[in-house]
Amino acid sequence: MATEIAPEAPPDASAGTATPPAPRPALAAPTLAGDADELARRLVAAEDVLRDPAAPEHALRQAAFDTQVLYRQLARRTGWQDRVLAAAGPYRATMADHIEARTGLRSVLTRLSGEVPAWRIVRPAPVDELRAHYEEGERTFGVPWEVLAAVNLVETGFGRIRGYSTAGARGPMQFIPSTWARYGEGDIDDPHDSILAAARYLAASGGASPDRLDAALHAYNRHTGYVRGVRAYARILERDPGALAGLYRWQILYLSERGDLWLPQGYRRTTSLPVDTYVARHPDRLLGTATD
Repeated sequence: MATEIAPEAPPDASAGTATPPAPRPALAAPTLAGDADELARRLVAAEDVLRDPAAPEHALRQAAFDTQVLYRQLARRTGWQDRVLAAAGPYRATMADHIEARTGLRSVLTRLSGEVPAWRIVRPAPVDELRAHYEEGERTFGVPWEVLAAVNLVETGFGRIRGYSTAGARGPMQFIPSTWARYGEGDIDDPHDSILAAARYLAASGGASPDRLDAALHAYNRHTGYVRGVRAYARILERDPGALAGLYRWQILYLSERGDLWLPQGYRRTTSLPVDTYVARHPDRLLGTATD
């Protein structure tokens, strides 16, 4: 029977007398906002933290998690959007793109699952390494690095998700075996090799040309909502490349029939599990219903 495995403990220090690193403060599961004004205040405050060069890492991680949960709520709460955008100040365009991204990606799902998936959630490669891979993809194949980063975010949360998709896709950029056989070189699970293969595939579909990029993304995932979502996240990065660090700190949230479920690093299942069972074991990981 499949079991959930707790996050791995950090490795011991190489020298027996060395002081092990202090554990990072735990993330707090964000609460949902009670109204549009609260949501706007909290989003602006969290976006401010993400741009504060003096903010400590635990504050950046928490602010990123807060924005992730609140943007998902904002996309559902269509009646709040105008009020929130009016109070967004310098973040208005960013917030609008987050609404567009989430709305587009949500439309891809034709039904909500009653089970949590057979995945592992792992630590991703360092963000600087990933950006170097995206930029290599742009230099080599002409596909904008922001688009490659957005695809990596949408497909696997920058490589956090390890597991097969329902279509049998695999790796950080989610290639099905036949497509990898044509466009992949090296190791499908390696971030560098997978990102370069995605750039190669998108370029072959016209992705190096601005007027053909949407069609190339549609070839990657044949749903207009997917294209909308990727392009919206890419616009955020085009406007502010530093926003990559905030998106990179997002968690894995899985939209089930009960709502958004947090699958933290260390989550591991070899078979699926009913959502109700998961929520009963981890009630603090249900971060809002599918409609609130």
